[in-house]
Amino acid sequence: MANEKDIQLASELRIVVTRLIKKLRKQSLTAGQLSLTERSTIALLDQHQELLPNELAAMEKITTQSMSQILSNLLQRGLIKRRISETDKRKAIISLSTLGRAMLYQVRNERDEWLNKALEATCTLEEQALLKKAIGPLTKLVDFD
Repeated sequence: MANEKDIQLASELRIVVTRLIKKLRKQSLTAGQLSLTERSTIALLDQHQELLPNELAAMEKITTQSMSQILSNLLQRGLIKRRISETDKRKAIISLSTLGRAMLYQVRNERDEWLNKALEATCTLEEQALLKKAIGPLTKLVDFD
């Protein structure tokens, strides 16, 4: 059983990370054009290049019907491409369009620029170095299942 001191660290870390994520989400005008799941779907397509709709649904932990609606909206906006599999004509393969990739990178750049500005305005060089050292342990937390 974890002691109260350990739980306090976990609680404080959860709160500050959640607040930072919420703040970052607001720092991109471009991102506001899409839902959270739509943005996440685009990021998954960028990471994996090509995916089937059911693979995307599983990764997002939503129904294939919900993913179908999301993909329809993204396709209508020109952010993704859909092609029929050459090996199985029943399957559609989804990938990012040039416009979708550009939008994703614009969102990332807007957020990175805001975060860089915030770091420079609020943190000393020593604090920035401390945050850089914390990336390793934070990455371990993200990778933990």
